[in-house]
Amino acid sequence: MTDSIGRISPEEIEAQRKDWEENELAGFLARAPERRDQFYTIGDFPVKRVYTAADIADTPAEDIGLPGRYPFTRGPYPTMYRGRNWTMRQIAGFGTAEDTNQRFKYLIEQGQTGISTDFDMPTLMGYDSDHPMSDGEVGREGVAIDTVADMEALLDGIDLENISVSLTINPTAWILLAMYYVVAEQRGYDKAKLSGTVQADILKEYMAQKEYIYPIAPSVRIVRDIIGWSAQTLPRYNPINISGYHISEAGSSPLHEAAFTLANLIVYVDEVCKTGLHVDDFAPRLAFFFVSQADFFEEVAKFRALRRCYAKIMKERFGAQKPESMRLRFHCQTAAATLTKPQPMINVVRTAMQALSAVLGGAQSLHTNGYDEAFAIPTEDAMRLALRTQQIIAEETNVTSVVDPLGGSYYVEALTNDYEKRIFEILDEVEERGGAIKLIEEGWFQKHIADFAYDTALRKQSGEKSVIGVNRFRMETDEKVEVHPYDPTTADRQISRLHQVRAERDEARVQALLDELVRIAQDEDANIMPVTIELVREGASMGDIVEKLKTIWGTYRETPVF
Repeated sequence: MTDSIGRISPEEIEAQRKDWEENELAGFLARAPERRDQFYTIGDFPVKRVYTAADIADTPAEDIGLPGRYPFTRGPYPTMYRGRNWTMRQIAGFGTAEDTNQRFKYLIEQGQTGISTDFDMPTLMGYDSDHPMSDGEVGREGVAIDTVADMEALLDGIDLENISVSLTINPTAWILLAMYYVVAEQRGYDKAKLSGTVQADILKEYMAQKEYIYPIAPSVRIVRDIIGWSAQTLPRYNPINISGYHISEAGSSPLHEAAFTLANLIVYVDEVCKTGLHVDDFAPRLAFFFVSQADFFEEVAKFRALRRCYAKIMKERFGAQKPESMRLRFHCQTAAATLTKPQPMINVVRTAMQALSAVLGGAQSLHTNGYDEAFAIPTEDAMRLALRTQQIIAEETNVTSVVDPLGGSYYVEALTNDYEKRIFEILDEVEERGGAIKLIEEGWFQKHIADFAYDTALRKQSGEKSVIGVNRFRMETDEKVEVHPYDPTTADRQISRLHQVRAERDEARVQALLDELVRIAQDEDANIMPVTIELVREGASMGDIVEKLKTIWGTYRETPVF
């Protein structure tokens, strides 16, 4: 049966598929059986042998749509990479601010178009570099930042009106944003031209990464204040990067990475709306951060489904009217968890494939991992090669010439539909069980992540899930890799500047502002950002601010769930 313009109906397509299965396929399988009875994506979605137009016959045409048009399945912008490529944002962070600043400048010279900053563990957790808890960790896994003087050195010589700056930090995000703001203010930059992102997504820390300080309620209030203040002060800056990446790296399935991230989004939007801001006042600057895993087509479908789900949530649940409020924009990073120490150079291949799926999935910004990151912070050589990987995709493959080139693929469209359906099922369950915060406290998200991680580990151990170089195609001897060295003078250099700042600041003024910080923190309707800006401008350290708030908020301890 065909329609009036000669197209074959879904029923006829299904009849053709059945005939094919009974004839060509059956005979071929009798001679050459398939490798296994059932195939699945990494996220455990069943995969059919072949997909046809019948698999997407029920998909509303408007759900696929066109790029830059609701529900943005095919991309957030009409021209995508035909207009400009994604931001190539290689992350860097080690030692002191001066050390990382040199790496930033090196990467910019190599063609990087945005900078992204990793911070050391003391900075992430709000400890000054001379705190006993910081011993042995200063500048080791990221750059150490204690005061605004460090931020000045970190961004020295970088034009903040033309280079976007990403700050990958969560429990202390508002303090780092305040430091960035003060540096920009001191240099006389136009606030309307500042661009970048502060990660700030604290809920995923309780779910997955476990870098938190305060209980959940005050932590979410801080995120609320960052978003509200930024909406009125920094029109081009993203005040949050709602992150599925860390959920995935903790071991979750791609489906849970997507659904849990949107569950966190709902909490943040609800909280900001309670302050009286309309969703259209702040949603255009909400940003996301996802991983690009190993299952190529699943990742493309995941990104497309996320855009569609986000658009529907913002429009139908929150009443967004501006297209910008429904347009999901995301940074992407290739999967660090897939990198291996055995045969490390093959990590280059893994990263290239993951980067390509991010591009075909429509990323706005991309970090490609260094081949040596299973050992240590990447070397300059590894970062240059990772950046060249992006540049080859952008300049040599021609995949940027067409917007959403995989759109219309029966498989990709069917998997996109499957993802959307399952994401909304999970979000409905979260609502029925009392919401994301309640389920974090009960360990519901954590258990789902842990269960999938454990199952994945068993599959790798048994060989069911191949890891080239580890459980398949192993070599007797491993390749030698030059690793990034740790400078033993880092802590002394960092602590020296911290002590100098303390010696030169107006201590009475700092203490008065810390008292004001407590007063504002106790007022649920107040915004914590302005007083934090005043504190860092006067030389207050991160530790000063964090420890003062511990006196009223305390700290958080997770209840383990088994």
